[in-house]
This record gives sequence, structure tokens and C-alpha cells, in this order.
Amino acid sequence: MRIALNLSVSSPKASFFNRVTAIVPSTFINVLRKRRAALLLALFFLIIVPLGRFSFFLRVPAGSGKRVELVELSRGRTLRAFAGGLESRGIVSSARLFALYARLKGGDAKVKAGVYQLNDGMRPGEILDKMLAGDVYQRLFALPPGYSIYQVAEMLDKRGIFSKESFLQACRDRALLARLGVSAPSAEGYLLPGSYNILPGRTAPDVVREMVQRQREILGAGLALQARKAGLSTDALLTLASMVEKEAVLPTEEPLIAAVFQNRLRKGMRLQSDPTALYGVRAFSGKVSREDILRVTPYNTYLIAGLPPGPIGNPGSAAIQAVLNHPAVPYLYFVAKGDGSHQFSNDLPAHNAAVRKFLRSPGVSQDGPQ
Repeated sequence: MRIALNLSVSSPKASFFNRVTAIVPSTFINVLRKRRAALLLALFFLIIVPLGRFSFFLRVPAGSGKRVELVELSRGRTLRAFAGGLESRGIVSSARLFALYARLKGGDAKVKAGVYQLNDGMRPGEILDKMLAGDVYQRLFALPPGYSIYQVAEMLDKRGIFSKESFLQACRDRALLARLGVSAPSAEGYLLPGSYNILPGRTAPDVVREMVQRQREILGAGLALQARKAGLSTDALLTLASMVEKEAVLPTEEPLIAAVFQNRLRKGMRLQSDPTALYGVRAFSGKVSREDILRVTPYNTYLIAGLPPGPIGNPGSAAIQAVLNHPAVPYLYFVAKGDGSHQFSNDLPAHNAAVRKFLRSPGVSQDGPQ
């Protein structure tokens, strides 16, 4: 018996189409063909437009850079909330896209808390990089060793940070000082010299509190015990150190000047320190007049016996250590040589000879105990 076979060869593409048409109703295929343009348009708006918007957001900043803002990312605050603050201040054009970008970059868990100075000319990538690096805003203020609260107040006022009056008021705030454990009438002597970052929103009492607390950390229990063994109260220690800080130019001479003052105290001699005659009058610049020496003030050690009633500036740790660890030398006098160093003497005749040798400006004090 003969069997006839009718075989036809079809392409793989045709076979696939035939299988699809066997599964999908032909009416649906027709609908897809008819609405292809609409589907492409929907695809464009659902995918292409958002991608283009996101790309534009990343490449084009929100403004020209003229708008500058300080924005804080506090601990515990979500990045989405922070991004909302950026958008409301005009730093970025979209909080949602910034938060999305941060998540895609893996930075939402790595950004560092702090206050950031940002402007509307920064791209989102620049903003995120700044936050990942912890490049926080800094408004540094340096308190030089020996500066009095009056000098500090003037510096802060000139920098536009606090008014002179508000800082001095904070330094004399008895309630604040009591909370900080300071029994003196002001924070003079209790402010630690050094650099401070004065962040937005901080008040003068906040800064005084930080300065006092940092000085307290330097003093610590060990130095307080050393002072008591030397027969000095904390206030007396800081008072002597502030005088040493004002008188010394060379750090190596601080212990010698401290020794002179303590030798004179033990002998009942007046300290006759030039800077004390100017405290509360004007800043000490190295020279005083005879009128200054004769001016009656509670701090003028030419006229009063013993220590002045409190520090005349804010000493650094080196001056404090000089008071506590001065050498056993017999010096009772010193006079400036004119090069920053001093000539130290054991007795008045030797001191007078040094004055004749080194002091050449008429009408000026002898820069040191006489």
C-alpha cells in the first residue's frame, strides 16, 4: 500500500507566530496592532520622560549659585526630610529625586550629620559628595592665649558673630557661672584659648559654656590637686597664669616669670606687673606709662598687695603648667631686653643695672617687677 505524505517546510519565525496566534486570540493581536502608537506613547511617558527628567535633574542645578543656605542634617533625621528642606529652600528642584539619587548611590546610610553650607548652583552629586565627606560648615573663631574677655568680645563683635555687650553679659551671668561651677564674678580666666566652630543658632551663653567646660577639662582633678599642694586655689592659679601669659613673649621664659611672681609673693613684695595696671582700661601692648602705673584700680599690682582679685586674661595650658612647675630660682625682678626675651635679676642693684642697659624709652615703665 502506498502512503502519500504532504510535507511543508516553514520558517522558525512563522512557526513561532503560528504558535502565538494559536494561544493569543486573534482579536487581541489586532487590538495591539491598531493601538501600537498609543502603547509607544504610553511607554514614552512612563519610562523615557522620567529618565530624561532624572538625567536633567542630575546635570542641571536648581539655580545660579547666588542663593546660599545653611542646612542641618541632624542625627536621626531622615534623608527624605532633609531633601524636603533642600527643596523648600530652593537648593534642589526635587526632594523626591534627590532622595532617590542618594539611595541609588548607596549614600542614604552613609551621609554624615552636621550643618552644611549649600547653594543653588550645586548639582545633586556635589551636594551628596559633600555630605558623604562630612564637609560641614565651619565658622571658626580662635581665642588667642592671654586675651581678656574684653578682647574676645571685641573680636566676636567685629566678626559679626555676637555683639560685644551680649558676650560680656554672658561672661558675667552669675546663674550660668554657678551652673558651670565658677564662683568668680566673671568667666575671666576660665575660657580656654583655642579654636571654636560657632554654628548657626548658638548663643553667647552657649559659647561661654563650651569655653569654660573645655578649660575645666584642661584643669581636671590632677591639676586641681597640684594647685592645692602648692597652696593655690583654682582662681589664684588662673590669676597667676594669666599674668604669666601677658608678661611672657617666649614660651621658655614662662616658668621663670612664674617663679619671680611666686618668690615675690612669699617675701610679701608687691608684684608690680604692668599688664595688671591696664586690665579693664585697654589691651596690654607691652608698654605702660607712669600715668597707667599710678591709676587706681582693684587690679593694679603696683598699688595693691598680693594677687589682683581675679585673672586678667585667659591663660593657656602652658602658662598654667609654668605656675605649677616653675624652677627653684632666686629671681625677684625682670626687664625686657627689646628682643622678646627678659633679663632676670636676684636683687634691686642688678635689676637697676639691667634697666639702664636695656630700657631706652623715656617715660615708659620697666616692664616687670621693680
